[in-house]
Amino acid sequence: MTSTQRWPEKGWALLQLLLVASASSAEEPVCRRRGDPENLLLFKDGEIILGGVFSFHTGWKDRTDTYMIKPLNTIIHNCLSQLSLNFRDLQFAQAMLFAIEEINNSTDLLPGISVGYKIYDICGPDTRSIGATLALANGNEIVSVPSKTTCTRPAHVQAIIGATSSSKSIAVATVIGPFFIPVISYFATCACLSDKTKYPSFLRTIPSDYYQSRALAHLVKYFGWTWVGAIRSNDDYGNNGMATFTETAQQLGICLEYSVPFFRTDPSAKIQRIIDIIKASTSKVIVTFLTRADLNVLLPEFSYHNLSGYQWIGSETWIFDSRTAEMDTHHILDGAIGLSIPKVHVTGLREFILNEKPLNSSNNELFIDMSLMPLFNNVYKGVYAVAHALHNILSCNKTCNKNVQLDPLTVLQHIRKIHFTTKEGDEVHFDENGDPAAKYDIINWQPKENGVVEFVTVGLYNPSLVQEKQLNLQNKYLIWARNSKQVPVSVCSEKCPPGTRKVLQKGRPVCCYDCIRCAEGEISNVTDSVTCVRCLPEFWSNERRDACIKKEAVFLSYEEIMGALLTAASIFGAHMTIGVILIFFKYRKTPIVRANNSELSFLLLFSLILCFLCSLTFIGQPSDWSCMLRHVAFGITFVLCISCLLGKTMVVLMAFRATRPGSNVKKWFGQTQQRLCVTAFTLIQINICIIWLTTSPPFPFKNFKEIKDKITLECALGSVVGFWAVLGYIGLLAILCFIFAFLARKLPDNFNEAKFITFSMLIFCAVWITFVPAYVSSPGKFSVAVEIFAILASSFGLLICIFIPKCYIILMKPEKNTKKHMMGKKAPNSL
Repeated sequence: MTSTQRWPEKGWALLQLLLVASASSAEEPVCRRRGDPENLLLFKDGEIILGGVFSFHTGWKDRTDTYMIKPLNTIIHNCLSQLSLNFRDLQFAQAMLFAIEEINNSTDLLPGISVGYKIYDICGPDTRSIGATLALANGNEIVSVPSKTTCTRPAHVQAIIGATSSSKSIAVATVIGPFFIPVISYFATCACLSDKTKYPSFLRTIPSDYYQSRALAHLVKYFGWTWVGAIRSNDDYGNNGMATFTETAQQLGICLEYSVPFFRTDPSAKIQRIIDIIKASTSKVIVTFLTRADLNVLLPEFSYHNLSGYQWIGSETWIFDSRTAEMDTHHILDGAIGLSIPKVHVTGLREFILNEKPLNSSNNELFIDMSLMPLFNNVYKGVYAVAHALHNILSCNKTCNKNVQLDPLTVLQHIRKIHFTTKEGDEVHFDENGDPAAKYDIINWQPKENGVVEFVTVGLYNPSLVQEKQLNLQNKYLIWARNSKQVPVSVCSEKCPPGTRKVLQKGRPVCCYDCIRCAEGEISNVTDSVTCVRCLPEFWSNERRDACIKKEAVFLSYEEIMGALLTAASIFGAHMTIGVILIFFKYRKTPIVRANNSELSFLLLFSLILCFLCSLTFIGQPSDWSCMLRHVAFGITFVLCISCLLGKTMVVLMAFRATRPGSNVKKWFGQTQQRLCVTAFTLIQINICIIWLTTSPPFPFKNFKEIKDKITLECALGSVVGFWAVLGYIGLLAILCFIFAFLARKLPDNFNEAKFITFSMLIFCAVWITFVPAYVSSPGKFSVAVEIFAILASSFGLLICIFIPKCYIILMKPEKNTKKHMMGKKAPNSL
C-alpha cells in the first residue's frame, strides 16, 4: 500500500477519534480510566493499602499492531496464558504477604490498624511496570466517582514494594516520582537509582551496585588479576554496574581485555561473537555483571563450546542462585567467586511459603528455593520500613490516631528517617540517597562428590570499615576453576622483578608491558616498578640492580702492586742517595768531592733524599694534612734541589770568569753568597706555598665521576693558581739552571760538572714537560701515580747524572781523583 492510499484510512481514524471526544464531552462529566485495566492479581482490603509489583510470569505473546484500529485487550490473557510461571517472584510476593500478616497480628506495631495490599503482575516488559504503577496510584476502576465530585483524590496505596530488576524499578520510580509515593525495591541495585534528582521517592533494602562494583574490583586486585574480560547485561543494571567496575579497576591498575554487552533477546550470532572473543582472549578471569535471566541464556552455549577453565567472577544476581547451579550441568562455573547479600533467616517465613498457595498453578509441586532467603528478607524489611513510618505518623502507642490524613510526601519523609531492628537483629535504615548500609558475603562455588554445587561463604566485604580491613578472605577454603586449589594467573605481562622497570607496549593497555633492566647506578627494589631510582653519589647498584651498595673507595695505597713498586722505588732512591752521601763523606777531602763546592753537593744530596721521600706522601688515603703536605713538600724540596744545582752552575761560570785578569767576580760569589742565593730561591717557594695554604689549600675530595662504580679519593688542588705557581716556579728555576749549565758545558776542565748538570736538567725538563698532559688525562689514582713517577724519574735523573760519574771515579778510578788530573788541559768535549 502506498502512502497516498493510507492517508484516507488515517484521516477516517482521526475523524472517529474526534467524534468520540466530542461525544464524551457532551455526556455528563465523570472520571473515567483511559486504556485497558491492569491485572490485579492479589488483593486484600485494609485501612492502609500497600502496593506490590512482581513479575509472576516471564513470557508473553507479542503481536504487531497496525495502529489503524484500537488494539484488542489481549495483553492480560497473553501474560496469564503462559506456562512460564516465575516462582521466584511469587515467593517475593509471599514474603510481602507474610510481613503484612505479622504486622496485622502485632500489638506493638500499628495496633488496631489493618494493612491490606494490592499486588499486580507486571509480566515481562518494562512497559507493564508503568501501567501497574499508575493503577496503584490512581485506581483501576472504569468510572471512579460521581460526576459532581472532583477526580483529584489521595493515592490508593501508601507505598509500593518492587520492582525486581533495575530497569523496571527505573520505569516505576520515574513515573511515580512526581507524586512522591515511596517505592521500595528489594533487588534493584543500579547505582543510578541513588540519584534523588531523578528518582526522589525511590528507596531500597539492597545495597547499591556502586559498592558491589567497587568490591568486585578490589576482589580482582586482591588475587593479583590485572588482565580480565567482562560480560555485562545490556541494560541499566549491567551497563551502570560495569561502568563503575571499570572506573575502579583502572584506578587499581586492572585492565579489561574486552567488555561485551548481552541481552537475552540478542540473536545467536551475538552469542557466537561473545564465545569467539572469549576463546581468542588471553585473560583467564571473566567478570560478569549479568542478570540471572541473561546468564541462563548464555550458559548452555558456554557448555556446548566447552568454555571451561575460566575463573568466573559473579555479581549478586546469580552467584547465590541454585537454579543457575542446576543448569550448569557441565560445571562451567565451578570455582566461581562473587558477592552475595549476607545470609539471614526469617523465622516462620519458610513455613508460610510452604502452606500458602495464593496462585492457582498447573504445577502440582511448588518449587521452594530457600537460598533466596536474603532477598525475602529484603522484601520483609521493606514492608516493615513502611509500617514503622506509618506507626510514627499516626502517633501509635496502644492505639493509633486514625484521623490523620496520610500524605505520600509525609510517608516518604518518615521512611527515610526510620531506624529499627528486625526480630532477627537486622538493623534497617536508609542514607540520604535512600540506600541501606552495604555489606556482602563472598561466595565460592564448590562442587561436591555427588555433583551438587555448594555455595560456601569464604569471606566478607564491608565498605564501612577502613580500607585495609574492608576485604576479609579465608583463602585456604577457596576452590578455583577445574577444582584447583591454586590461585589462577591472569595477567597480560608477568610481573617485573626487582632490578627492572616496566615499559609500556605501544598501542596496548597499561597492563601490557616489557621489563627493562635498570641502568648502571639505578635500582628498583619493588616488583612492577615503573621507574628506576638512581643511587646516591656514594652508592652504586649491585649486579641484580635491586639494591644500592656503598661504592668502593679507591686511592693509591701501599698494599696494591703499583703503590708498592713506587714505594720501593722511593725508598731505594733515598737509600741510594744516602750511599752517595756516605761515599762523599768518606772521600770528602779528595779533589773530585771538593771541586765545585762540596757544601752544595751535600745540600743537593740531602734535598734529593727529601725529593725521594716526599713521593711517599702521595701514597695512602688522602687526608687534610697529607693533601697539604704532599704538594708543599714537593714544591719546596724540588726548589731546594734546583737551587743547589743553580748555585753549582753559577759557581762554575763565576770560577771561570774569576780566572781572567782583573776579574773580581769571586768576591761577589763566594760560599756565603751561594748560601744566600739558595736560601732566597727556597724562601720564595715557601712564601708561594704559605699564600696557597692560607687562601685555598688542597683538601681531600671524593670524586664520584671519574670511575662510575667507585669513589676516587684524591686531593683537590684548592687554588689551581697556587698549584701552577708552585710548579711554574720550579720550571722557571729549572730553565735557568739548564741555561747556565749549557753555557758552562765547554769550560776548560777535565771534569766539568756543568756537562752532567746539563744532562740532568734535560732529563728533568723532559720528565716534567711530559708530566703535564699525562697528569691531566690520567683518571683517579693514576694521576697520582704519574706525579710520583715524575718526582722519582727527575730525582733519579739528577742523582745518576750528577753523582754516579763521581762515585765511579772515586771507587773505580782513584788514579783520576787527583788535582793534577782535574786540572789537566784537554780539548773541550761537546754534548
